[in-house]
Amino acid sequence: MKKILMVVVSVLVVGCLIFIWKDELFGKRVDNNSSNLNDVKKNNVSTDLFGQYYDDASKIMKDMTLEEKIGQLFLVRYDKNLASSWVYDYHPGGFIMFAKDFDNHTKDSIKEEIDNLQSISKIPLVVAVDEEGGYVTRVSRYPNFRDSKFLSPREYYETGGEELLEKTEKEKATLLLSIGVNLNLAPVADVSVNSNDFINNRTFNRDARDTAVLIGKMVNYANDVGISSSLKHFPGYGNNVDTHTGVAIDERSYENFLENDYLPFEEGIKNKVPTVLVSHNIINCIDSKYPATLSKKVIGELREKLNFSGIVITDDLSMGAVSSYVEDGSAAVLAVNSGDDLIITSDFVKMYDEVYQAVTDKKIDIETIDQAVKRNIAWKIAYDM
Repeated sequence: MKKILMVVVSVLVVGCLIFIWKDELFGKRVDNNSSNLNDVKKNNVSTDLFGQYYDDASKIMKDMTLEEKIGQLFLVRYDKNLASSWVYDYHPGGFIMFAKDFDNHTKDSIKEEIDNLQSISKIPLVVAVDEEGGYVTRVSRYPNFRDSKFLSPREYYETGGEELLEKTEKEKATLLLSIGVNLNLAPVADVSVNSNDFINNRTFNRDARDTAVLIGKMVNYANDVGISSSLKHFPGYGNNVDTHTGVAIDERSYENFLENDYLPFEEGIKNKVPTVLVSHNIINCIDSKYPATLSKKVIGELREKLNFSGIVITDDLSMGAVSSYVEDGSAAVLAVNSGDDLIITSDFVKMYDEVYQAVTDKKIDIETIDQAVKRNIAWKIAYDM
């Protein structure tokens, strides 16, 4: 009995220490009437989106092991049965949850599940979903979370204009935050006016300039509520095929991207979107060898041409487009060396081990790891995760 009591007390003490440490480093920045993001906007301290939080991020990193730093590079496909052990053993940056993860849950029960994971993680976890509305809904499809699923932003805009769009987007952000989700992988910033395009029913179905205006508003709606959003799928899908199942080779000219596809991303970046998700398309005019998500040249466009200083997220590296162009085992290493900050993966442990080995073998510079981790932690501080 005494042994059991000692174990329980030890667990409680460790949990309390983690909570106090996290609260001191991550929770002190905001109160209920302000947000770190608003501080960034008002103070304009740095042209870098999270620049004012880099010193704090660096202080946190001084106490981090290499293993902890590598874990922060991954946004892992959620598995309820493995999540706790992954947090203890591999220190992931966060989890991406899908519809099945919300099935048979209530708002309270999924919040408790997520909170339990947060309580054992030394660094706050990113908890992400794709809740675009319409064709892609992970949460609101279930009556326990909303009476009816969210329609697409296009449907709300066409029905009630900007007023209804703002109302429903803010309702969506509030719902997600209330259950512990802090990153919505939306909005879709692709430009499409052809109903035959694979991506069309997830877009605003408007030209580049009109799409750009609406994307800027979507980013602002999310920021107003305090949830992180993500523009996808850079540098733009156009009329390409679904890269979940096939290889998309984009033959369009560079001028086409400059004059059309880049515009919504530029507007979102101007409005301080914190993250951008990169597609698996092969963009021949920029890099004919690698999918965009693994291309240093394409990510260079995002950083240098569009002046994006936030978090670059890969699409899932287990998708067909990646496996078709990259030898097995090298995708995660390529992603890190190409400049991605956060890697979505359904094969976490394998990719973690590959990155760790690449650092050991000096195929990845530790400075590259540190730069990505510093950005990721600064982002978490800014959004009070």
